[in-house]
Amino acid sequence: MQHHPEHLSDDDALELSVSAVAAAMAEPSRVKMLCSLMDGRAWTATELSVAAGVAASTASAHLSKLVDSQLVCFLSQGRHRYYRLAGKEVARLIEMMMGISWRRDKPLATRTPVALRHARTCYDHLAGELAVNIYDALVEKGYLTADEASLTENGLAFFTRMGLPLESKSTRKRSCACLDWSERRFHLGGHAGAVLLIYFETQGWIRRTPGFREVTLTAKGRQGLRTLLGIDLR
Repeated sequence: MQHHPEHLSDDDALELSVSAVAAAMAEPSRVKMLCSLMDGRAWTATELSVAAGVAASTASAHLSKLVDSQLVCFLSQGRHRYYRLAGKEVARLIEMMMGISWRRDKPLATRTPVALRHARTCYDHLAGELAVNIYDALVEKGYLTADEASLTENGLAFFTRMGLPLESKSTRKRSCACLDWSERRFHLGGHAGAVLLIYFETQGWIRRTPGFREVTLTAKGRQGLRTLLGIDLR
């Protein structure tokens, strides 16, 4: 029996919506595309077809499914369409699913490339061993509460001293604890995590690999983190 949207109860409509999102993600090639978009940048359909290892026509069909499910959006510029995740909520969903998958398939950790385990982007903030060390240092210095990664008064003052005042009127959380799927410990998300990523990049402390989530910590970054947070990364 086919259901018409106008005849659905709120509960039924929600269940169908959840099922549609789950169905959109229930295909390995589409998952590869979503994971590629976790670097926070916009990709062309051709780039995503290469990342997913599928033909251009197949990639186009997958992207249409992801757009229809509101997991991905696109921007037309000239002759090209650039695709990106539809928002931070989608990025958090994907990261959580990575964490669940890790726990179900423990050998995944040994297959994760070393560079990605060390440092990568998680949409608009840092993840990996580097990010976990930063999170731990912020907690140790009393800038974050250990449980839910709420910024303390000292933490807010720390960001202000760095020239990174956090907007109190923003609808986004100032900070949150993201479970790192490769380290199984927390790294910093939210507005605070996003501004730190931008700060580290503009200061030349990290170098992002174009088209990939991999992040490299520079010699200047090692010195900067040692001075800023007492983190000694060799």
